[in-house]
Amino acid sequence: MYVCLEGIDGSGKSTQVKLLEKWLSRCGHEVLRVFEPTNSKVGNLIREMLQDPHATDENFQKTLGLLFAADRMVLMDKIRDAEGEGRIVLSDRCFYSSMAYQNDAEWLSQINRFARKPDLVLLLDLDPETALSRCEGKDSFEDVDFLKEIRDKYLELAKKEEFFVINANNGINKVHDDIKRVTGRKLGMCI
Repeated sequence: MYVCLEGIDGSGKSTQVKLLEKWLSRCGHEVLRVFEPTNSKVGNLIREMLQDPHATDENFQKTLGLLFAADRMVLMDKIRDAEGEGRIVLSDRCFYSSMAYQNDAEWLSQINRFARKPDLVLLLDLDPETALSRCEGKDSFEDVDFLKEIRDKYLELAKKEEFFVINANNGINKVHDDIKRVTGRKLGMCI
């Protein structure tokens, strides 16, 4: 099974993926935790480019869209292999991030058509002001107005793609309990 946690910057994805990994491991599941961008050469280039003050410019965004799609393809083999071994794959972001953070959904769908769709997507929904207070202010995407726009796109995607929306304004433990409940149901586990 392939599970992805999505949400705006500062929503708690990384923290919750780690907690979910620990819980699933304690329950006897083998888990592979991945993240986007990856630690590949392409992923490292993406991280570097995200620091550029022009990262939100249209042409820059197209370049990032292509790089993210390429980086995802690096990840697809890992995901396929892990699932073949019966492992649960937990991802901090997937191609839905590109759909939320970038424009031209049709083009993004085309360049990501080979990316594996997760079996379960959990959207950590958080108000942008709180999210921004959690961010370190490292890139051009960490702006309240921008995050409001991205949050709206995520909520629209959640309706269309049937994500589970988790209220990330709650404390870490409550959010984790909500994630366990949804994930456990999907896996047929008693919580």
